[in-house]
Parts: sequence; C-alpha cells; structure tokens
Amino acid sequence: MVLVKLENLTKKFRDVVAVDNVNLEIKDKEFFAFLGPSGSGKSTTLNMIAGLEEPTSGYIYFDGQIVNDIPPEKRDVAMVFQTFALYPHLNAFENIAFPLKVRKYPKDEIKNKVIQVAEMLRIRHILNKKPYELSGGERQRVALARAIVREPRLFLLDEPLSNIDAKLRVYMRAELIRLQKDLGITTIYVTHDQVEAMTMGDRVAIMNLGKIMQVGSPMEVFKKPANIFVAGFVGSPPMNFFECSLKTNGKNLLDCGYFTLSIDEELANIIKQKSSGSELILGIRPNDIKVTVDRISDDSFQSEVFAVERLGTESVVNFKLGDAIYKSVIEGVVYYRFGEKVWVTIDKNAIHIFDKKSENAIL
Repeated sequence: MVLVKLENLTKKFRDVVAVDNVNLEIKDKEFFAFLGPSGSGKSTTLNMIAGLEEPTSGYIYFDGQIVNDIPPEKRDVAMVFQTFALYPHLNAFENIAFPLKVRKYPKDEIKNKVIQVAEMLRIRHILNKKPYELSGGERQRVALARAIVREPRLFLLDEPLSNIDAKLRVYMRAELIRLQKDLGITTIYVTHDQVEAMTMGDRVAIMNLGKIMQVGSPMEVFKKPANIFVAGFVGSPPMNFFECSLKTNGKNLLDCGYFTLSIDEELANIIKQKSSGSELILGIRPNDIKVTVDRISDDSFQSEVFAVERLGTESVVNFKLGDAIYKSVIEGVVYYRFGEKVWVTIDKNAIHIFDKKSENAIL
C-alpha cells in the first residue's frame, strides 16, 4: 500500500512531448484509472511510475520518497500488460511462482502462496497447463495471479482486458474491483475504454495529448465535464454539441441557428460573466433529448430522422440538422421511418455550456 505523487512529470521523445507537466496524487488503497485515446500519454505515465521509462523532468514519490533513481525491481510494484506476457515454456503454476522463485522463497511457501492465489482467482484446476492451452481469460487470470502472489505495494495495470472477448470483460471488471478491494493495494489502471474506467475507478484522470484534462470521480467527470474534450470523450453515445450564441433582446435565448433555446436571467448573466465572447457551444447528452411525433414545448424544434439503432431496452434515434447528425436515446423500441419529421426537445436542466474559444465549461 502506497500513496503515489507525480510532480511536474514530463516525458519527451525527441521533439514529441508524450507527458506534459502532470501533477497528481493517487491515494493509498485507491483504484485510480487513467482514461484517454491512443497517444494521450497514459501508458507512458504508467511506465514512468513503474521505472520502465525515465522522466525527462519532474518527480515521482512513493509515500513521500522520490523514486526517480530507484530501479524497477526495487520499487515493489507489480505490472500486468494487455499481452499477458506469460512464459510459454512454463505451466500456469510455474508462471505464477516465478517472481517468488527469483526472490528465493522456500518451496513450501511458494506452493502455498500459488495455491492460495489460484483459488482466489478460480484457476487452481488449470495450474498444470501451458499458456497455449489456456483461453484468453485464463491467461489473464494467470498474469494477475503472478502479480498478486508477490504482495506488492502497488499494482499497475496497462489495458489488461483489451485482449479478451467482450462478454468476459464484463465479468473480469467485476472480479478486478472485488480483488482490489479485498487486497487493499493501491492500483493504477490504464485504459482507452471509458466503460472500464467509469465502472472500476474510484477516481479517473482524463488525458489528452500528454495533459490531464480533468480528475474526479466517474460521476463528477460525467456530470460536470471540465471542457469539450472530456464532455465528448466520456459518455456513450457521446454528448451532442451545437454552436450557438447568446441573444438578449428582451428575452434570453441561446441561438443555435436551426433552433433557439430560452434560458433564465441567472444563467444568461453567468454566461456573460464567464465567456470570452459571444461564441458558445451548447452540449447535451443523448439521454437528455426527447424525440416525439408531437410538439411538447415552446422550445421544441423540428428535425427529420436519419436512422434508428434499436438496442432492445432502448433506441438511439439519429436526427439531422443541416448536414450534421445528432443522437437521442429513448427508452424501449421506437419505429420512426427514415426521413420522418419529428419534434426534438432538449431538457434545459441538463445542458452544458462551453466557451468556444477556450473550450472550457462555463457552467
């Protein structure tokens, strides 16, 4: 168990800044997730924490001690990769036992520890099998067991579920959450999959182009995104964005070109105070947009159906404004036809306003 602190952490590969002045504190026993697209710097950050990459500048602290010059093998961390990285010539038992053998543990203690961890992960029945005889999920459990058996003070997981099938990932997410809480080991998890980050992390850091865009609980980054990138990256389907401007000629309106949205005086004043100019971005999540045959509000506007995605418990209605396509999520199954005229209503209590120039949230 360890508290990890990153201070002005930067990593450059020639002219490319992979990690750009990251400052962050990861709490003891916390399950912390780095979320971002490929190339955002999350894996490089993890590798620097592990000691596999040397920072260009900045510091890494474990419980207040700078570890920049401490080699990986002495940092007492265990890392699990997306490729499993098992030794093909060793069976599952030998793969799990390997870090203990390197540390010259007694044979009886090795056997007891391996069996204990194997039972925890429900893989005792495959201990005699080689990696090529195992399924992807079984290989991942063996890799996890090899990390756990060492009883490290820090777990580092780099996209560990990306190479197993979608159905198994759902179960493995739950198992990893349970394991981490049972073991109480500080865990740092890297993923590009927002579902993994949002369902597993106590807190999430959203990264893009080497910078941290926002840090918070999954619900904080979902409900109060700090900027347009976070708002568009977190959430499925992603948030809808409409370019707009504030009009205050007797009535406060957000003018989005194809429609207007009336707002109250208080919100209009906040926008005036915090925006850098008249150009704004209105953001609204698909679940906060209704698509109906009849008009249900003065702010409802007309559109046409572009496509409908029926998912069983809900339907995603794609509607068109000009050349742009937007999404609404509706409970149940709907049968709108392509090109059918519909009314669209935005829940004004759920809108997000961003400054177009800075792309930062105003609300």
